[in-house]
Amino acid sequence: MNDPQEPYDPYAGRQQLIGYDPYGRPVYGQVPAQSVQPAPPQYEQPYEQQYDQAYGQAYGQTYDPAYGQSYDQGVPGQQQYYAPADQHRDPAHGYDTRQDRQWIPQQHAAPAAPQAAQAPQAPGQPEARPEPQPVPAPRREAAADPEPDPGYRTEQFAFIDQQDEESEDVIDWLAFTESRTERREEARRRGRNRVVALIVVLALFVVGGLGYLWYAGKLPFLDGPGQKKAAAAATGAQKRDMIVVHLRNTKRGGSSTMLLVDNVTAKQGATVLLPNTLGVAKEDGTGTSLGKSVEDGSLGTREALDTVLGTHIGGTWRLDTPFLERLVDLVGGIEVDTDTAVPADDQAKAPAVGQGPKQSLTGAMAVAYATHRAQGEPEAKQLERTGKVLYAVLRKIPGDPKAAATTVESMGQILDPGLDAQSLGALLSRIGEHAKEGAYRTEVLSVKPDGGLTEDAGKRVVKELLGGSFTAAQPGAVPRVGLKDATGDEKAQIAAKAALLNGGYAFVDGGKADRTAPASQVTYQDDAQRDRAVGVAKTLGLAETSVKKAENVVNADIVVTLGKDYKPS
Repeated sequence: MNDPQEPYDPYAGRQQLIGYDPYGRPVYGQVPAQSVQPAPPQYEQPYEQQYDQAYGQAYGQTYDPAYGQSYDQGVPGQQQYYAPADQHRDPAHGYDTRQDRQWIPQQHAAPAAPQAAQAPQAPGQPEARPEPQPVPAPRREAAADPEPDPGYRTEQFAFIDQQDEESEDVIDWLAFTESRTERREEARRRGRNRVVALIVVLALFVVGGLGYLWYAGKLPFLDGPGQKKAAAAATGAQKRDMIVVHLRNTKRGGSSTMLLVDNVTAKQGATVLLPNTLGVAKEDGTGTSLGKSVEDGSLGTREALDTVLGTHIGGTWRLDTPFLERLVDLVGGIEVDTDTAVPADDQAKAPAVGQGPKQSLTGAMAVAYATHRAQGEPEAKQLERTGKVLYAVLRKIPGDPKAAATTVESMGQILDPGLDAQSLGALLSRIGEHAKEGAYRTEVLSVKPDGGLTEDAGKRVVKELLGGSFTAAQPGAVPRVGLKDATGDEKAQIAAKAALLNGGYAFVDGGKADRTAPASQVTYQDDAQRDRAVGVAKTLGLAETSVKKAENVVNADIVVTLGKDYKPS
């Protein structure tokens, strides 16, 4: 473009194009000027008016005052356009600061004069050689001038804006890649946070669950403080209010007996279901079953239960089936999870009862379900159905003692003189509140075939729920003596029982032992009962060495286990 070797370039040694930068823009630099061979002499003509011998036209140079240089105007008819590469005009200071413009020469297609039209050379004059056409060089724009330069026109310059599209595409791609990477990292971070939060929640749940099980004492290898507290409360002195309820079936016969317990100290309620096979003593001291005692209408049934269980029952509630039906209807019906379907009985006018959870029962349906016992079914099943009905009734009893007493009076039942409507209503309202809060238990007292209590029944039910104990018997009270036969001889047991009754002791039937024992034993738990235990041994003809302190297997003050060494007198 601007060849520094051109001998006639007036701008040799000035800034020349030396290359392009990474963005495609031209880069100019200083190139040292080279020696130029002197041109052959020519005839002098006025500087301002020289003629081209070939074209017959005048051409010359014009001086640019902005740069202090003269510029060759070139051949007439040919326009030269210049785009400064170093300095550009700034709108505020007279320079253009854009860096992405290039100088592009543009030539107007002016018709050139034919060579035949050249003027003939005058004779005697040396042949005029046409000067070489000057190569345009970069020009510096003039400084900001309030008046335009008359030697140049705007249309002599052309500019091309070159936008670096590839650079913008690369930047956009990098921005897209970076944002995509950031989104992935953010997603991974959120995922890790969720996993950590889930692990923390699970850990807290496990720790909380184990802590609750430990506190409640439900872990098999640890005793929690809750269990220890409950055990301490169970073994300590507690106030209990209880009554015995006899549900009598007036249509089919038979009865079901249960104890309603209000543990005032522990604020808990319980229903203890008593099998009819439980052995009790009559008023004359002879043994009988609980079912027969109730059917006979014995007034001493409550005292007989106190003797067997070591409790203090406050009253007796005889609840016949018609009054139970009326009570259920008074409380608006009940809901029971029935374990079996009860068919309708036309003779007894008993409706059918469906099987399933939360069965709505009317009074007649409640009576039919509570007294239902299938053929060959154990008595414990029927007792459990009675307990479910009674529990559902207690949940519907009003919490206000006066309202509960009004409900009892509305039944129209004649109560025991020792248990009036106000006392019964108050007790039912308190026990009903325990049932509503879930602080309630229903247990069946397990009994051996001979009517005696099992060891599990004596520990878990009698002592824990009923609080039956003989260790605190008063010195003046008649001791209760339990008799357990380990001789295998029924006659020996009968003789020992008669001897104890004749001696003035309260008899408690302990049933038969699981296996025979070679020697008889007389045990007591309270040190205050030792002397009485020695007296019982003498009454039966046993040696004093057979008396010792130990935990009684029968719920009585003193327990006699007859061995084969016992000889009836």
